[in-house]
Amino acid sequence: MATIRARTAGRWALWGLAALVLIVAGFVASLIYPGTPGASRSLKFEGYVPLPREGALNILDYLTMSGRDLFVTSVSSGSVYKVSLAEAPAAAEVARLAGPPATHGVVVDPASGLAYVTRSEANTVDIFDPATMRLVRRIPVADDPDGIFYDPANRLIYAASGDSKLATLIDPATQAKVATIPLGGDPEFAAFDGVTKLLYQNLKDANSVAAVDLAKRSVTQRWPLDGCDDPSGMAIDTPERRLFVVCSGNAKLVIFSLDAHHVVGSLPIGGGPDSVGFDPALHRIYTTGRSGVLSVIQQDSPDSYRRLDQIRLHYGAHTLVVDPVTHRVYVGYASLLVPARLAVFAPVN
Repeated sequence: MATIRARTAGRWALWGLAALVLIVAGFVASLIYPGTPGASRSLKFEGYVPLPREGALNILDYLTMSGRDLFVTSVSSGSVYKVSLAEAPAAAEVARLAGPPATHGVVVDPASGLAYVTRSEANTVDIFDPATMRLVRRIPVADDPDGIFYDPANRLIYAASGDSKLATLIDPATQAKVATIPLGGDPEFAAFDGVTKLLYQNLKDANSVAAVDLAKRSVTQRWPLDGCDDPSGMAIDTPERRLFVVCSGNAKLVIFSLDAHHVVGSLPIGGGPDSVGFDPALHRIYTTGRSGVLSVIQQDSPDSYRRLDQIRLHYGAHTLVVDPVTHRVYVGYASLLVPARLAVFAPVN
């Protein structure tokens, strides 16, 4: 009798082990092979733009539009990809600039046409020629450079460094540093306001937003982002005087009034949000994060918002950009053992 019970227990243990192996294999397979995104009423999935294979793990960071080119950075490999966009996603041409990890933000100087990219492990801003994808110059900056932006009012490149809590200003005319600005917090994303000529900068560790005057080389004011834990991505609606900020610590989108200087609304979004994009023509806000959920939010008025969709993508699909011309949305997928890719969506009106 004891022998029979022992054999039965052994069989159950084997079945349990087999089930566990299948569950783990299924989870790993879901991380490796991204399938078709979930159903959506507001977006049509058009396919993937494949990127070059580089190593077992490829984690993408910023996506930046410049004309009909889309720049994509890889934190893990240090590469910068230039994607020449086409109507069919699979037909897009991809060029690559190699370099040391980790790459983050890209911005293009409209006067020279040269591009600037931050490298946080090298602590540099690299200048490269997008036409040839070749390095032009390397500029040392404050430790841990991440976000980088162009100030058209002062014609300056602004690179924000997290560990040092500083911004470095670069004059693209001379390709040299001209100043640093203490930010008083750990900077994440920023946005330029064409009305006030100020750059609004998220400060992640202070749960606040700072107004940076590049002409005066200083932070002029800071305001709390009430209800926002770890602000990350930011987008701006200049005509309606609103900032859209995603909060990575508590999975929220908060709406901040640039005139009243306080949060005027918030909505729950997908977990670990990192990026937010705004389409001013369609009055739509898009967010995504580590959980791989793409949230689509409609702006009915400056103080009225409703969620249209929560679309399941792929774990680690945390970065996006909106094409202002075609209104397509591009989402960068992290990859394990397979080439990285961009998912392409077109709006359904």
